[in-house]
Amino acid sequence: MAAYEPHLPGVPEWLNKGDNAWQMTASTLVGLQSMPGLVILYASIVKKKWAVNSAFMALYAFAAVLICWVLLCYRMAFGDQLFPFWGKGAPALGQKYLIRQAVVPESTHYHRNGSIETPESEPLYPMATLVYFQFNFAAITMILLAGSVLGRMNIRAWMAFVPLWLIFSYTVGAFSLWGGGFLYHWGVIDYSGGYVIHLSSGIAGFTAAYWVGPRLKSDRERFPPNNILLMLAGAGLLWMGWSGFNGGAPYAANITASVAVLNTNICAATSLLVWTTLDVIFFGKPSVIGAVQGMMTGLVCITPGAGVVQSWAAIVMGILSGSIPWFTMMILHKKSVLLQKVDDTLGVFHTHAVAGILGGLLTGLLAEPTLCSIVLPVSGSRGAFYGKNGGKQFLKQIVGALFVIGWNLISTTIILLVIKIFMPLRMPDSELMIGDDAVHGEEAYALWGDGEKYDPTRHGSIFGAAEITPNDYENGAARGVTINL
Repeated sequence: MAAYEPHLPGVPEWLNKGDNAWQMTASTLVGLQSMPGLVILYASIVKKKWAVNSAFMALYAFAAVLICWVLLCYRMAFGDQLFPFWGKGAPALGQKYLIRQAVVPESTHYHRNGSIETPESEPLYPMATLVYFQFNFAAITMILLAGSVLGRMNIRAWMAFVPLWLIFSYTVGAFSLWGGGFLYHWGVIDYSGGYVIHLSSGIAGFTAAYWVGPRLKSDRERFPPNNILLMLAGAGLLWMGWSGFNGGAPYAANITASVAVLNTNICAATSLLVWTTLDVIFFGKPSVIGAVQGMMTGLVCITPGAGVVQSWAAIVMGILSGSIPWFTMMILHKKSVLLQKVDDTLGVFHTHAVAGILGGLLTGLLAEPTLCSIVLPVSGSRGAFYGKNGGKQFLKQIVGALFVIGWNLISTTIILLVIKIFMPLRMPDSELMIGDDAVHGEEAYALWGDGEKYDPTRHGSIFGAAEITPNDYENGAARGVTINL
């Protein structure tokens, strides 16, 4: 076949077809986590009147991030250094740039004497593949953040917030930890985004929830999911897509990817079972929503160390990710004045910030030296439990977390206060009372009888026009039913 002939223009010598195929597959898996995974999950886990708005916030973010990413942000996160924490922004659109071999230019790591310790990262596929893979990470970060402000954020403010937060917050964390920034070269371990994605979305989401303000009192007191079965479909896409999330992080179809995929699923399953067990012990029955939360915290917790910890450690991390975020969400949240004051709609602070920092710290304890040597740029990296300089690694994980927390608190606050000058961050109460129909002119379910009575003059009659007349309806002959969803 022509595709396998040597020296074709579309198959340069540096291209590894297996790596390229896996990386594009992993990219698609991560994309499916957002579109349609989180779109479906958000639409179904919220109150019916907010289903369309919640889904649209995720859908808009996915599209907007892609355009910003290729116009400017990819090279701010993975391009040439501007500052130790930020790259130089430039488009990633030209043919010459996209078809050359992928490279992360600032990833060369040097010994103290100036000699090269680890050469720059050069995956065996084109830049186009790497640009798209990293876009999906940026997009899901933004959509996870949205979970904190569902059910009340002004949609116009959200549309302005997305590109600004991507530029001034996400790219800083990505460059610092992944793109060759100061935390990358210092040796902070964030294998696949426990800090860059989950800690940042959790902290930024909590900060945004504070500045946007709360939902209506009635929504805060009663906010039942409108479709639990559909919510499980979205959660399933999220779980299965995580194999691409953590399996694609090594930039190759290598043994690290295999270990990461296995560890990801082990930790998620363990965490789900522990969360469900705690629900049964303390509340007397298992909760489907609780099981999804446990799944989520397990996936988040393993992410910073998926490729550098052993599988028994993934079980340990699952036990802790199913119990510590459970405690902060179910017990501490109800006792904390601050947590009660800030209306974090889906509890993103607990499922992503708490679980993300937990995973980062546990990685600092449990990172296995041999696995670290395969994938990390700093030689000798290891968790504290493996002795030697492992204690320093735990300290590095703490400092890395503090940087991400501090940057996201400050940048998110400034962005929202600037947007607030031009438009309100929160919808008016008149729109909050109605929901989707007021905001979008659309509703999630077009079921007959949704809050209205049967009127044959409008809907027709199943009995024939001669049998029921408008007068019969007025006299109460055919009242129909009212369906409250």
